Amino acid sequence: MTTPRSWLAGADDSPFGVHNLPYGVFTAADRPGVRRIGVRIGESVLDAGAAARAVGEPSVLLDADTLNPLLAAGRPVWTEVRTALTRWLTDESHRAALSPLLLPLAEVELHLPFEVADYVDFYASEHHATNLGRIFRPGSEPLTPNWKHLPIGYHGRAGTVVVSGTPVIRPQGQRKAPTDAVPSFGPTRRLDIEAEVGFVVGAPSVLGTPVTLDRFREHVFGVCLVNDWSARDIQAWEYVPLGPFLGKSFATSVSPWIVPLDALEQARVTPPARDVEPLPYLDDRGGEPWGLDLALEVRLNGHPVSRPPFASMYWTAAQQLTHMTVNGASLRTGDFFASGTISGPEPETRGALIELTWNGEEPLKLPDGTTRTFLEDGDEVTITATAPGPDGTVVGFGEVTGRVTP
Repeated sequence: MTTPRSWLAGADDSPFGVHNLPYGVFTAADRPGVRRIGVRIGESVLDAGAAARAVGEPSVLLDADTLNPLLAAGRPVWTEVRTALTRWLTDESHRAALSPLLLPLAEVELHLPFEVADYVDFYASEHHATNLGRIFRPGSEPLTPNWKHLPIGYHGRAGTVVVSGTPVIRPQGQRKAPTDAVPSFGPTRRLDIEAEVGFVVGAPSVLGTPVTLDRFREHVFGVCLVNDWSARDIQAWEYVPLGPFLGKSFATSVSPWIVPLDALEQARVTPPARDVEPLPYLDDRGGEPWGLDLALEVRLNGHPVSRPPFASMYWTAAQQLTHMTVNGASLRTGDFFASGTISGPEPETRGALIELTWNGEEPLKLPDGTTRTFLEDGDEVTITATAPGPDGTVVGFGEVTGRVTP
């Protein structure tokens, strides 16, 4: 396979070349307040709807102010649109018409690229789940008995999924330390991050009809980065017996670019060996593997503190989608599900502060001489990621950033 070359200078050497072409939604000074679908190419954003009109091709799905109409159109249309975009950006005959429609990335404002229907968060890293088990249940088996039999998850709050750059207001709630006789109320003292990868559902499914493993590609449009902020003290007091609630629902940050699933073919890998045989509906050993070789980096106030490897995840996104619908629950366009915290086997690959600091017992030392157990007001967290692309290229995901405010 030979990746086509773009007529846009510098694009071929970028993680956002024609091998990637992620989708987003932007506004710019030339049309203030008007949200448009954009496609990132190099350090520019192509006004996708205007580009379609300029080359004389159908533009209705690209003229929307959100990605949802394109998401709903289904995989054959996704492939057709991606093929067209690649052709427009590699055919020299389109340079004159499209060059004026390329806006510098630094001059646009990026928005949440799709309307979130439902949000589900999983708990799919064996290393993360094992670390938390050792922290909270020392001397006992770290994994719960069900963990290797099904992808554990919870339903989150779709209305608080926010785009990168949105301030994260420190949440308030009930807290109760083990030594306290009764709970108190106030701002969380244990604000944490969770480095995750998210999956955007396009084509819906029929109520009562599970989505099998082999239909993953039919329904999932693309991939982005996620920071599922967590108030650990609020979470610890409330989660028994029904699970996460206010400790999670205040904010979930996502990156503004949705990388198409088709851009990640070279990143696909076999997931780690499983020592418990999955039930048939989750058994992916005879089909397409949907492990993904994504390399993440977490920075706290500009300083790298972790490099979580997504390839180490025990449960794949395909298994998560199948389990999410096996009871007959239907998918809607704009459904969004996240992997859960990504952690590897080494301390420097842990994707949450609760692991990196071992529940506050081993504070992180930052270059400015300060230390952190959990996040302080003013702290800024940025998560980035890359994946291998065709012909030695690199697929970029951009970043998801959030700053804590009082």
